[in-house]
Amino acid sequence: MTAVADSPTNAELVAVLEPVATAELERHLSTAKEWFPHQYVPWGQGTNFEGEYEGEAWDPEQSPVDGVARTALVVNLLTEDNLPSYHRSLSDTVGRDSAWGEWVHRWTAEEGRHGIAIRDYLTVTRAVDPIALERERMDHMSRGYDSAAVGSVLATMSYVSFQELATRIAHRNTGRHSEDPGCDRLLARIAADENLHMLFYRNVVAAAFDYAPDAAMAAVVEVAEDFAMPGNEVEGFARRSVAIAMAGIYDLRIHHDEVLAPVLRAWNVWDRTDFGAEGEKARERLAGFMTGLDTAASRFEERRAARQERTEAR
Repeated sequence: MTAVADSPTNAELVAVLEPVATAELERHLSTAKEWFPHQYVPWGQGTNFEGEYEGEAWDPEQSPVDGVARTALVVNLLTEDNLPSYHRSLSDTVGRDSAWGEWVHRWTAEEGRHGIAIRDYLTVTRAVDPIALERERMDHMSRGYDSAAVGSVLATMSYVSFQELATRIAHRNTGRHSEDPGCDRLLARIAADENLHMLFYRNVVAAAFDYAPDAAMAAVVEVAEDFAMPGNEVEGFARRSVAIAMAGIYDLRIHHDEVLAPVLRAWNVWDRTDFGAEGEKARERLAGFMTGLDTAASRFEERRAARQERTEAR
């Protein structure tokens, strides 16, 4: 793919990257494994709730997972719930034609399966309060999802490259932390999907770097500096994120070491020799950001370790 000197328009990028999207879609379809949400739900454990069937109301003591795991599970599920807004965002960015449109619909169908499976599992096992969960779903979806990257192919593709990997790790670590074998199996299955989604977006961005290196580098540094998970508008997200980070499910160290760093290496951002002045400037800015994030991650680890020591001493 021949590089261009000037920043391409979004329409030009959609057109020039369409063959890459086609190849990545074909790779995905040949790799993805069919699975069924109902097979990951222990339906035999289900009992009636209060209401129309006069069952038993939910109680925290019924949950097979601890409070932090419940927090992570709810945040993960509420994030998945806002799928209609994510679909609109992607569709508005790359359109509904050719392989792009086919990919957006396929991705949406696979992501929809995740929310179905998690909700059924949590409801049947009484892992979370279903009334509180439904109220939060209504609130979160009513807020929608407003991404500054909408319309920018480079920013959108860069963001979802990081976000899909972050989601994979968050699901996987939540499953392990739950100490619930069934929950762990389900979230591992979902994490496998998220990894395949990440590969699609990451490989598209890799091609964009070859075509417009300076523009791609500028987009990546903007996304990295302002990155926030799509569930960040969930009520109480900041407080919940702290609990999740303190448990080691997803924290700054994971974000730096397991999300940003490996994706940046895959794009070869540190060793590229095709940047112009703007690309070099953006790379220097990214290096400074990564250094600052690494320092912040180390400080958080120190504070967490000190807090754990105080807790154990008590």
